[in-house]
Amino acid sequence: MTATPNPGLSPHALARRSLEGLALGDAFGERWFPLFRDRPQAYEEIRARRTPEEPDWHWTDDTAMALGILRVLDEHGEIRQPELAQAFALGYDADPARGYGYGMHQLLPRLLQEPDRWAELARGLFDGEGSLGNGAAMRVAPLGAWFRRDLRLVIAQATLSAEVTHAHPEGIAGAVAVAVAAALSTRWDLNIHTVVEATPDSAVREGLRRAAGLPFTTEPWKAADILGNGHRVRADDTVPFAVWCAARHPDDLTSALWSTAEGFGDVDTTCAITGGIVGARTGVGHVPQEWLSRREPVPGAA
Repeated sequence: MTATPNPGLSPHALARRSLEGLALGDAFGERWFPLFRDRPQAYEEIRARRTPEEPDWHWTDDTAMALGILRVLDEHGEIRQPELAQAFALGYDADPARGYGYGMHQLLPRLLQEPDRWAELARGLFDGEGSLGNGAAMRVAPLGAWFRRDLRLVIAQATLSAEVTHAHPEGIAGAVAVAVAAALSTRWDLNIHTVVEATPDSAVREGLRRAAGLPFTTEPWKAADILGNGHRVRADDTVPFAVWCAARHPDDLTSALWSTAEGFGDVDTTCAITGGIVGARTGVGHVPQEWLSRREPVPGAA
Protein backbone atom coordinates (compact mmCIF):
# COMPACT_ATOMS: atom_id res chain seq x y z
CA MET A 1 0.00 0.00 0.00
CA THR A 2 1.12 3.56 -0.62
CA ALA A 3 0.20 6.82 1.05
CA THR A 4 -1.68 9.62 -0.61
CA PRO A 5 -0.32 13.17 -0.72
CA ASN A 6 -1.72 15.67 1.77
CA PRO A 7 -0.53 19.17 0.86
CA GLY A 8 -2.63 20.61 3.69
CA LEU A 9 -0.34 19.27 6.41
CA SER A 10 1.40 21.88 8.55
CA PRO A 11 5.19 22.23 8.54
CA HIS A 12 5.29 20.57 11.96
CA ALA A 13 3.13 17.66 10.81
CA LEU A 14 5.29 17.08 7.73
CA ALA A 15 8.49 17.29 9.78
CA ARG A 16 7.05 14.94 12.38
CA ARG A 17 6.11 12.48 9.64
CA SER A 18 9.71 12.57 8.44
CA LEU A 19 11.01 12.20 12.00
CA GLU A 20 8.92 9.08 12.56
CA GLY A 21 10.34 7.53 9.39
CA LEU A 22 13.86 8.56 10.37
CA ALA A 23 13.53 7.03 13.85
CA LEU A 24 12.09 3.83 12.44
CA GLY A 25 14.95 3.52 9.95
CA ASP A 26 17.46 4.30 12.67
CA ALA A 27 16.11 1.65 15.07
CA PHE A 28 15.57 -0.92 12.29
CA GLY A 29 19.08 -0.45 10.96
CA GLU A 30 20.64 -0.64 14.41
CA ARG A 31 19.19 -4.14 14.87
CA TRP A 32 21.42 -5.52 12.13
CA PHE A 33 24.80 -4.68 13.65
CA PRO A 34 24.92 -7.73 15.98
CA LEU A 35 24.18 -10.00 13.00
CA PHE A 36 27.00 -8.61 10.88
CA ARG A 37 29.44 -10.93 12.66
CA ASP A 38 28.12 -13.55 10.25
CA ARG A 39 27.75 -11.47 7.11
CA PRO A 40 26.50 -14.22 4.76
CA GLN A 41 23.81 -15.15 7.27
CA ALA A 42 22.86 -11.51 7.81
CA TYR A 43 22.61 -10.93 4.08
CA GLU A 44 20.42 -14.02 3.71
CA GLU A 45 18.14 -12.75 6.47
CA ILE A 46 17.82 -9.33 4.83
CA ARG A 47 17.25 -10.75 1.35
CA ALA A 48 14.56 -13.04 2.76
CA ARG A 49 12.96 -10.04 4.50
CA ARG A 50 13.06 -11.69 7.91
CA THR A 51 12.44 -9.11 10.62
CA PRO A 52 15.13 -9.04 13.32
CA GLU A 53 14.00 -10.98 16.38
CA GLU A 54 15.01 -8.47 19.07
CA PRO A 55 11.83 -7.31 20.85
CA ASP A 56 13.08 -3.79 21.60
CA TRP A 57 14.39 -1.55 18.82
CA HIS A 58 16.15 1.48 20.26
CA TRP A 59 17.02 4.51 18.18
CA THR A 60 20.42 6.18 18.30
CA ASP A 61 22.06 9.60 18.07
CA ASP A 62 20.54 10.04 14.59
CA THR A 63 17.08 10.40 16.11
CA ALA A 64 18.27 12.21 19.24
CA MET A 65 19.77 14.99 17.12
CA ALA A 66 16.80 15.11 14.76
CA LEU A 67 14.64 15.73 17.83
CA GLY A 68 16.85 18.70 18.62
CA ILE A 69 16.27 20.16 15.16
CA LEU A 70 12.51 19.76 15.41
CA ARG A 71 12.50 21.30 18.88
CA VAL A 72 14.21 24.44 17.60
CA LEU A 73 11.91 24.65 14.57
CA ASP A 74 8.85 24.29 16.80
CA GLU A 75 10.06 27.03 19.13
CA HIS A 76 11.42 29.52 16.60
CA GLY A 77 10.17 28.54 13.13
CA GLU A 78 13.75 28.60 11.87
CA ILE A 79 17.22 27.37 12.77
CA ARG A 80 18.89 29.51 15.40
CA GLN A 81 22.36 28.18 15.83
CA PRO A 82 23.08 28.85 19.54
CA GLU A 83 19.70 27.37 20.43
CA LEU A 84 20.37 24.34 18.22
CA ALA A 85 23.80 23.88 19.79
CA GLN A 86 22.15 23.85 23.19
CA ALA A 87 19.44 21.42 22.04
CA PHE A 88 22.06 19.00 20.73
CA ALA A 89 24.08 19.33 23.94
CA LEU A 90 21.05 18.72 26.15
CA GLY A 91 20.10 15.64 24.14
CA TYR A 92 23.62 14.31 24.52
CA ASP A 93 23.71 15.05 28.23
CA ALA A 94 20.44 13.17 28.74
CA ASP A 95 21.86 9.99 27.19
CA PRO A 96 25.43 10.05 25.87
CA ALA A 97 25.29 6.30 25.13
CA ARG A 98 23.13 6.69 22.03
CA GLY A 99 26.04 5.88 19.70
CA TYR A 100 27.49 9.35 19.14
CA GLY A 101 30.66 9.53 17.08
CA TYR A 102 34.09 10.58 18.28
CA GLY A 103 33.72 14.22 17.24
CA MET A 104 30.41 14.65 19.03
CA HIS A 105 31.85 13.19 22.24
CA GLN A 106 34.45 15.97 22.03
CA LEU A 107 32.09 18.76 21.02
CA LEU A 108 28.72 18.33 22.70
CA PRO A 109 29.82 18.37 26.37
CA ARG A 110 31.55 21.69 25.68
CA LEU A 111 28.47 23.08 23.95
CA LEU A 112 26.43 22.30 27.03
CA GLN A 113 28.50 24.85 28.92
CA GLU A 114 29.23 27.29 26.09
CA PRO A 115 26.60 27.05 23.34
CA ASP A 116 27.50 30.50 22.02
CA ARG A 117 30.96 29.20 21.07
CA TRP A 118 29.49 26.64 18.66
CA ALA A 119 31.20 28.12 15.57
CA GLU A 120 34.68 28.16 17.08
CA LEU A 121 34.30 24.73 18.66
CA ALA A 122 32.82 23.05 15.56
CA ARG A 123 35.54 24.48 13.32
CA GLY A 124 38.19 23.24 15.74
CA LEU A 125 37.32 19.57 15.32
CA PHE A 126 39.70 17.28 13.44
CA ASP A 127 42.75 19.54 13.49
CA GLY A 128 40.78 22.61 12.50
CA GLU A 129 39.17 21.14 9.39
CA GLY A 130 35.76 20.54 10.96
CA SER A 131 33.80 17.31 10.66
CA LEU A 132 33.03 15.89 7.21
CA GLY A 133 31.07 13.03 8.75
CA ASN A 134 27.51 11.96 8.02
CA GLY A 135 26.08 13.33 11.28
CA ALA A 136 24.59 16.52 9.84
CA ALA A 137 22.96 14.53 7.04
CA MET A 138 21.50 11.80 9.23
CA ARG A 139 19.34 14.20 11.28
CA VAL A 140 18.21 16.80 8.76
CA ALA A 141 15.33 15.25 6.79
CA PRO A 142 12.60 16.73 9.05
CA LEU A 143 13.99 20.20 8.32
CA GLY A 144 13.61 19.58 4.58
CA ALA A 145 10.01 18.55 5.13
CA TRP A 146 9.37 21.66 7.25
CA PHE A 147 10.60 24.13 4.58
CA ARG A 148 9.38 22.04 1.62
CA ARG A 149 7.82 24.92 -0.31
CA ASP A 150 11.06 26.81 -0.98
CA LEU A 151 14.19 24.86 -1.92
CA ARG A 152 16.38 27.93 -1.50
CA LEU A 153 15.21 28.18 2.09
CA VAL A 154 15.75 24.43 2.55
CA ILE A 155 19.37 24.85 1.42
CA ALA A 156 19.97 27.86 3.66
CA GLN A 157 18.40 26.31 6.74
CA ALA A 158 20.10 22.95 6.21
CA THR A 159 23.43 24.77 6.00
CA LEU A 160 22.77 26.56 9.27
CA SER A 161 21.81 23.29 10.95
CA ALA A 162 24.96 21.54 9.75
CA GLU A 163 27.41 24.27 10.70
CA VAL A 164 26.69 23.85 14.39
CA THR A 165 28.57 20.54 14.45
CA HIS A 166 29.92 19.86 10.94
CA ALA A 167 31.93 22.82 9.68
CA HIS A 168 33.63 20.97 6.83
CA PRO A 169 32.06 21.68 3.39
CA GLU A 170 31.45 17.96 2.82
CA GLY A 171 29.47 17.64 6.04
CA ILE A 172 27.40 20.67 5.03
CA ALA A 173 26.86 19.35 1.50
CA GLY A 174 25.55 16.08 2.88
CA ALA A 175 22.98 17.89 5.01
CA VAL A 176 21.86 20.04 2.07
CA ALA A 177 21.41 17.00 -0.16
CA VAL A 178 19.28 15.09 2.34
CA ALA A 179 17.15 18.11 3.24
CA VAL A 180 16.44 18.82 -0.43
CA ALA A 181 15.59 15.16 -1.03
CA ALA A 182 13.13 15.21 1.88
CA ALA A 183 11.52 18.41 0.61
CA LEU A 184 11.13 16.91 -2.86
CA SER A 185 9.72 13.75 -1.31
CA THR A 186 6.87 15.68 0.33
CA ARG A 187 6.15 17.21 -3.09
CA TRP A 188 6.07 13.75 -4.73
CA ASP A 189 8.96 14.79 -6.94
CA LEU A 190 12.01 12.94 -5.58
CA ASN A 191 14.41 13.24 -8.51
CA ILE A 192 18.09 12.65 -7.82
CA HIS A 193 19.09 15.02 -10.64
CA THR A 194 17.33 17.85 -8.78
CA VAL A 195 19.18 16.93 -5.59
CA VAL A 196 22.48 17.04 -7.52
CA GLU A 197 21.71 20.53 -8.83
CA ALA A 198 20.91 21.82 -5.32
CA THR A 199 23.97 20.31 -3.61
CA PRO A 200 27.14 22.43 -3.33
CA ASP A 201 30.17 21.41 -5.38
CA SER A 202 31.69 18.57 -3.37
CA ALA A 203 32.46 14.87 -3.27
CA VAL A 204 28.89 14.43 -2.01
CA ARG A 205 27.60 16.02 -5.20
CA GLU A 206 29.82 13.81 -7.35
CA GLY A 207 28.52 10.75 -5.54
CA LEU A 208 24.95 11.88 -6.11
CA ARG A 209 25.75 12.39 -9.78
CA ARG A 210 26.86 8.75 -9.95
CA ALA A 211 23.69 7.75 -8.09
CA ALA A 212 21.53 9.62 -10.59
CA GLY A 213 23.02 7.52 -13.39
CA LEU A 214 22.65 4.19 -11.60
CA PRO A 215 19.60 2.19 -12.78
CA PHE A 216 17.10 1.21 -10.10
CA THR A 217 17.37 -2.36 -11.39
CA THR A 218 20.84 -2.47 -9.78
CA GLU A 219 21.02 -4.75 -6.75
CA PRO A 220 21.33 -2.60 -3.60
CA TRP A 221 24.52 -4.37 -2.47
CA LYS A 222 26.07 -3.50 -5.83
CA ALA A 223 24.88 0.09 -5.57
CA ALA A 224 26.51 0.28 -2.12
CA ASP A 225 29.77 -0.99 -3.61
CA ILE A 226 29.64 1.79 -6.20
CA LEU A 227 28.32 4.65 -4.04
CA GLY A 228 29.54 3.76 -0.56
CA ASN A 229 27.56 2.49 2.40
CA GLY A 230 28.72 4.76 5.22
CA HIS A 231 31.50 2.43 6.33
CA ARG A 232 33.89 5.40 6.41
CA VAL A 233 31.28 7.50 8.26
CA ARG A 234 31.80 10.36 5.79
CA ALA A 235 28.99 12.31 4.18
CA ASP A 236 30.19 11.49 0.67
CA ASP A 237 30.37 7.78 1.56
CA THR A 238 26.84 7.72 2.99
CA VAL A 239 24.43 10.19 1.41
CA PRO A 240 24.47 9.08 -2.26
CA PHE A 241 23.47 5.48 -1.48
CA ALA A 242 20.75 6.48 0.99
CA VAL A 243 19.24 9.00 -1.43
CA TRP A 244 19.38 6.40 -4.22
CA CYS A 245 17.51 3.88 -2.05
CA ALA A 246 14.88 6.48 -1.19
CA ALA A 247 14.40 7.40 -4.84
CA ARG A 248 14.21 3.69 -5.74
CA HIS A 249 11.21 3.23 -3.40
CA PRO A 250 9.75 6.73 -3.06
CA ASP A 251 6.33 5.66 -1.82
CA ASP A 252 7.15 2.39 0.00
CA LEU A 253 9.00 2.94 3.26
CA THR A 254 9.22 -0.76 4.12
CA SER A 255 10.87 -1.70 0.82
CA ALA A 256 13.15 1.34 1.01
CA LEU A 257 14.49 0.27 4.41
CA TRP A 258 15.01 -3.33 3.39
CA SER A 259 16.91 -2.20 0.29
CA THR A 260 19.06 0.16 2.33
CA ALA A 261 19.88 -2.58 4.83
CA GLU A 262 21.20 -4.73 1.98
CA GLY A 263 24.06 -2.26 1.65
CA PHE A 264 25.36 -3.08 5.16
CA GLY A 265 27.91 -0.47 6.35
CA ASP A 266 26.70 2.26 8.72
CA VAL A 267 23.25 0.79 8.43
CA ASP A 268 21.49 2.70 11.20
CA THR A 269 22.51 5.98 9.57
CA THR A 270 21.80 4.99 5.96
CA CYS A 271 18.40 3.66 7.04
CA ALA A 272 17.74 6.82 9.10
CA ILE A 273 18.44 9.00 6.07
CA THR A 274 16.32 6.85 3.76
CA GLY A 275 13.57 6.64 6.36
CA GLY A 276 13.50 10.39 6.90
CA ILE A 277 13.27 11.08 3.17
CA VAL A 278 10.63 8.49 2.29
CA GLY A 279 8.77 8.94 5.57
CA ALA A 280 8.31 12.63 4.77
CA ARG A 281 6.11 11.49 1.91
CA THR A 282 4.45 8.35 3.27
CA GLY A 283 4.49 8.53 7.04
CA VAL A 284 4.79 5.22 8.88
CA GLY A 285 1.17 4.13 8.57
CA HIS A 286 1.84 1.34 6.08
CA VAL A 287 4.91 -0.29 7.62
CA PRO A 288 4.43 -3.58 9.53
CA GLN A 289 2.71 -2.93 12.83
CA GLU A 290 5.24 -5.25 14.43
CA TRP A 291 8.00 -2.78 13.55
CA LEU A 292 6.21 0.12 15.17
CA SER A 293 5.38 -1.82 18.31
CA ARG A 294 9.04 -2.80 18.73
CA ARG A 295 10.51 0.63 18.00
CA GLU A 296 11.22 2.84 20.96
CA PRO A 297 8.64 5.65 21.14
CA VAL A 298 9.73 9.05 19.82
CA PRO A 299 9.10 11.92 22.27
CA GLY A 300 6.95 14.88 21.28
CA ALA A 301 3.55 15.53 19.78
CA ALA A 302 2.61 14.13 16.40
